[in-house]
Amino acid sequence: MFNYNCDDQLVSALPQSSFSSSSELSSSHSPGFARLNRREGAGGWSPLVSSKYQWLQIDLGERTEITAVATQGGYGSSDWVTSYLLMFSDSGRNWKQYRQEESIWAFSGNTNADSVVYYKLQHSIKARFLRFVPLDWNPNGRIGMRIEVYGCTYGSEVVGFDGKSYLIYTFNQKHMSAQKDVISLKFKTMQSDGILLHREGQNGDHITLELIKGKLCLLINLGDTKTHPSNAQINITLGSLLDDQHWHSVLIEHFNNQVNFTVDKHTHHFHAKGEFNYLDLDYKGNLSFSCLEPQVIPVTFLNSSSYLILPGTSGQDDLFISFQFRTWNKEGLLLYSKLHEASGGFFLYLSDGKVKISLHKAGKALSDIIAGAGLNNGQWHSVSFSAKRNRISVIVDNDVTSSAHASIPLQIYSGDAFYFGGCPSNGNISECNTSFAGFQGCMRLISVGNKAVDMISVQKNVFGNFSDLQIDLCGIIDRCLPNYCEHGGECSQSWNSFYCNCANTGYKGATCHYPIYEQSCEAYKHRGNTSGFYNIDSDGSGPLGPFLVYCNMTDTTWTIIQHNNTNLTRVKTANRENPHAVFFKYSASLDQLQDTINHAEHCEQELAYHCKKSRLLDKADGMPLSWWIGRTNETQTYWGGSLPAVQKCACGLEGTCIDSQHYCNCDADRDEWTNDTGFLSYKEHLPVTEIVITDTGRPNSEAAYKLGPLLCRGDRTFWNSASFNTETSYLHFPTFHGELSADVSFFFKTTASSGVFLENLGIQDFIRIELYSPSEVIFSFDVGNGPSEVTVQSLASLNDNQWHYVKAERNIKEASLQVDQLPQRSHSAPPDGHIRLQLNSQLFVGGTASRQKGFLGCIRSLQLNGMALDLEERAKVTPGVEPGCPGHCSSYGNLCHNDGKCREKYSGFSCDCTFSAYAGPFCKKEISAYFGTGTSVTYNFQEYYTVARNASSHASSFYADMTLNREAITFAFRTTRTPSLLLYVSSFYKEYLSVILARNGTLQIRYKLDSHQDPDIFSINIKNMADGLLQHVKINREEEILFVEVNQNERMKFVLSSGTEFNAIKSLTLGKILENSDVDEETMKANSQGFIGCLSSVQFNHIAPLKAALHHSSSAPVIVKGRFTESNCGTLSGADSTSSETTHSFADHSGPIDEGEPLANAIRSDSAIIGGVIAVVIFILLCITAIAIRIYKKKVIYSKNEAKGSENEDSAESALKSELSMQNTANENQKEYFF
Repeated sequence: MFNYNCDDQLVSALPQSSFSSSSELSSSHSPGFARLNRREGAGGWSPLVSSKYQWLQIDLGERTEITAVATQGGYGSSDWVTSYLLMFSDSGRNWKQYRQEESIWAFSGNTNADSVVYYKLQHSIKARFLRFVPLDWNPNGRIGMRIEVYGCTYGSEVVGFDGKSYLIYTFNQKHMSAQKDVISLKFKTMQSDGILLHREGQNGDHITLELIKGKLCLLINLGDTKTHPSNAQINITLGSLLDDQHWHSVLIEHFNNQVNFTVDKHTHHFHAKGEFNYLDLDYKGNLSFSCLEPQVIPVTFLNSSSYLILPGTSGQDDLFISFQFRTWNKEGLLLYSKLHEASGGFFLYLSDGKVKISLHKAGKALSDIIAGAGLNNGQWHSVSFSAKRNRISVIVDNDVTSSAHASIPLQIYSGDAFYFGGCPSNGNISECNTSFAGFQGCMRLISVGNKAVDMISVQKNVFGNFSDLQIDLCGIIDRCLPNYCEHGGECSQSWNSFYCNCANTGYKGATCHYPIYEQSCEAYKHRGNTSGFYNIDSDGSGPLGPFLVYCNMTDTTWTIIQHNNTNLTRVKTANRENPHAVFFKYSASLDQLQDTINHAEHCEQELAYHCKKSRLLDKADGMPLSWWIGRTNETQTYWGGSLPAVQKCACGLEGTCIDSQHYCNCDADRDEWTNDTGFLSYKEHLPVTEIVITDTGRPNSEAAYKLGPLLCRGDRTFWNSASFNTETSYLHFPTFHGELSADVSFFFKTTASSGVFLENLGIQDFIRIELYSPSEVIFSFDVGNGPSEVTVQSLASLNDNQWHYVKAERNIKEASLQVDQLPQRSHSAPPDGHIRLQLNSQLFVGGTASRQKGFLGCIRSLQLNGMALDLEERAKVTPGVEPGCPGHCSSYGNLCHNDGKCREKYSGFSCDCTFSAYAGPFCKKEISAYFGTGTSVTYNFQEYYTVARNASSHASSFYADMTLNREAITFAFRTTRTPSLLLYVSSFYKEYLSVILARNGTLQIRYKLDSHQDPDIFSINIKNMADGLLQHVKINREEEILFVEVNQNERMKFVLSSGTEFNAIKSLTLGKILENSDVDEETMKANSQGFIGCLSSVQFNHIAPLKAALHHSSSAPVIVKGRFTESNCGTLSGADSTSSETTHSFADHSGPIDEGEPLANAIRSDSAIIGGVIAVVIFILLCITAIAIRIYKKKVIYSKNEAKGSENEDSAESALKSELSMQNTANENQKEYFF
């Protein structure tokens, strides 16, 4: 924050002595002439040599707040600077570089000699000394500068601590604690550890502000853990590299329970109970009310080719070198020296964060010693290396435990030069250059032979030599602060870059931005996935994480989210003073649930409420006696199947309550079990988070509730689309904000060869995705580093009117583009460039602001940073754009398998499995059945063809239609019995086809297409096929050519001799043939056993007889005899899968028994037959018998149910179920049989 009107000119009034520089071209080019708009001397400062090691410095005389700078070239010359660095310091030593943005160091300078370039600083500098360091200058001239600095005086009290001194503030009882407490201070230090502030309250609570390893820790202890058991201790760490001897600001604000902790520009918000108090002051120890500046001169090795050469004394037999370093890199050369009169040298280097010493002679390593670990953590570490004759040792951080010593078979004598951080590439020391990467980091306190090295003399070229060094500053920065890794990704860094570890986050990409998981079950379904558990990430790359749901892939896609209390629960002894409240915790957070519900087309949740003398609503005072609470945290008094705000149950809306005086069955308050059950489907109130029951306190009063899982279907965003009908039409939306990370994904389909999908512009920045050519998509953008583009080329045309998927992402590390399943293309961002994408115009979809060629076609499911844009809503009010987009089958039709037909829907498609032997949403679910001894399934074609032709049933009218020239038959089977009859097709003319397993387990296909000849017999002798494994068979006949394929083996070809026409086909039989049929002896033998085992997915041309028998037995022309059970034996791999059958017996009933519905109609008709006075006795006897049978049947059914239920329900639930069932039995018996 700047002071108001802090913009005085600070340089113009300074004396000549306040200006200094690295060098000057002549006395008339001295730094004192570098005032803005002045023409004295040569009209500005120019150094002796134009190089990147020159600088111009001003001393403002005292610490000053600096808010702006301005530069000019040398008056009337061709000398000007095109870019420069700005550095500041309190002492004229230990400089710090000013950064404009997170990663922008350089200022753009001048383009001519006289115009002024003025910069308002984003954040002000508080310093006494400023340095301008030219980076680039006019190539046709030299460095030339005139400058001005703007700001105002800055005063503050300072106090110096020596590590043993302290200030004490004493609590003043007169002042009570204020509502808002603020502690603010600035500090500078070279020490990485130390306590800045400690405060104790009266209740044992205390606050400590402590520097630990260069980071600032705020520890708040709220005293008595009994009074504050939760969050009793809060420990927050902020900042990094704070031991750099530069000022850092700390601000702690406490208001009510909210605490803001700020270090420099980084703030952490959290909640804490407790009080700060007003304090009085006292101090102890050796304090100075001034700031001591230690004269330590660090150097920065900027890149891997940086080096520092210091002279040594050649030929000494003892060697001692020490220095400190800090870096993020695991590897790098710290020190190299050639040995005196020996063809070798020693290396001191970093390897995997450890210090290693390697001694070489004639290219061979004599020894390797290691000390320290984890030294690439950004902290200062000291290294002391000594060698005397044949003994070498190294000590790291003055710690004996991390030291290493070795004796070597070589006398060591010092060489004449020491190379720190690297070696010159043009020297005669090739051994040094090839062995190790250069060091990137900072060094200080370099000492050779116990004598400290004066780096300022090195800087002035008095002795030594260097390249690519910054002397008198440490330019280390923490690239993990702030942490740009999203979604909890772990940040690590090297000197030049940072890296994100996205393991176990559920996200991917350079910054863990993009989700691994789909946003909905609908999206999984359209990747061809079947029902199962899936992680979904409902807001994509937004802040909400992924969570596990069950996706039920039927024609509509259901998302099922479970909670922690699914059992039927009984409630007694609850009243208004002591209510029974139960809370439901879901497998997702409320925010995740809300997002999923908002995306869904429809959501519902079944709430069952059983009651016996337990009311939902008290009619007397109109107050609810039981209620539930949804995610809006509001009390709801409508119940399952009803609507919000009507305070009724479903029976009250329909007028079917057992007492018409009341709107709920339970409100009748009867002394017997009844219920109000149904689905809650008002999305804004779901899911149910709490149920409260208060009316089970009276005698014989009881209730029970059961809440089902949250069920949601569909995904509104997945199919949300718009059709762009003209090249000039577009939709516009508010500006896209994706400053640090932006992802855009959508589907498109088009027949046009090019067009812009979307575009958003800023003043200079922009983002655009376009179809550049029929096979090329380009993602282009500019964040201030110049335009950049990523291109994906497709081998196939993308303008084929099918849906194609595009995903573009840009973050501060890279930009990437993916199209369909093609390999992702990506470009890395420049390491120290602009990182913020700043847009300000509207977002254009399907067209552009720059009037390039718009897009013709459809765009669907457009998501920006996980947020879906409602294209349909905007298209309704935009000319040239239509909501929705027809034609999904061209893209998704291949998801319909096994002769399933794709059917268009407005949003999406469905697979019609009518003519498929399979079922399920994609016609992929095998339909299998277990055949017992003597089981027969017969499908009659004549009825099929009669219906197909809508003809009369006279035989001659359909015989002609049933002549076949070709058959396509597929099925799978599993058995261990031979011989077996698998399939038999008969005709009215004694022609037939039989598929059998012979006694030796070979598959035989027998065609008799001429009633006067013997059948053609084709044997497939691959193996014994009665081995209990699933065998897949495909039979295709085209006139006399027969193709057979078994288990994906090579297709076999046979030729028929008995004819080509299969005339007047009559029926198809699976299992045993029950009618009299004239077949050959082998088929008869096979038929004597029929078939025992599993048949699966049987298809004959367009007829699926097995599916018809199992799923359409009432409407299809199918006759079933014997034990016939639906099974999943067609999917299992085990030999005998009868254990996994679901019993579905056709022998006794026309359909499956619905366990919830007793056989209510079984005996009702009996009473209508019997009448008259003569038959009274018989009638009574019949009634008694009927009741007895009915109760017995009822008991059998419910005992079965209980046996099933008790496996997964608790005893209370099953007991209640049996109680309810017994009551229902008695009630129905009363209604039906007692007059």
